[in-house]
Amino acid sequence: MAVRAVRGAVQLERDEAGHMDEQVSELLTAILERNELTTDDLISIWFTATPDLHSDFPAAAARKLGIVDVPLICAQELDIEGAMPRVVRVLAHIASDRSRADIVHVYLGAAGALRKDIAQ
Repeated sequence: MAVRAVRGAVQLERDEAGHMDEQVSELLTAILERNELTTDDLISIWFTATPDLHSDFPAAAARKLGIVDVPLICAQELDIEGAMPRVVRVLAHIASDRSRADIVHVYLGAAGALRKDIAQ
């Protein structure tokens, strides 16, 4: 079993806690399903949010999904002029037998434009 990293992102329509919870939950669920993972395969998850998101911590959605014994951390994304607004990004470290090439990175909706090279 190797340690791998899975990337993902989602753009929120608005800065509201319930909406963030819904969108981040959808993103995490897609990452787990598309990579055939369970919460036991998770090592840690980093979340970043663009500076225009203030309503909640993205990690709160993970806790509501039952990801309770995995280290989580939230940070603010760099405030770059012209960057896509209202984006939550995820970097999950996992234990997996998949090769790097077989890891499925998940960019939902408009966030797919962020990494066209790896978005599924």
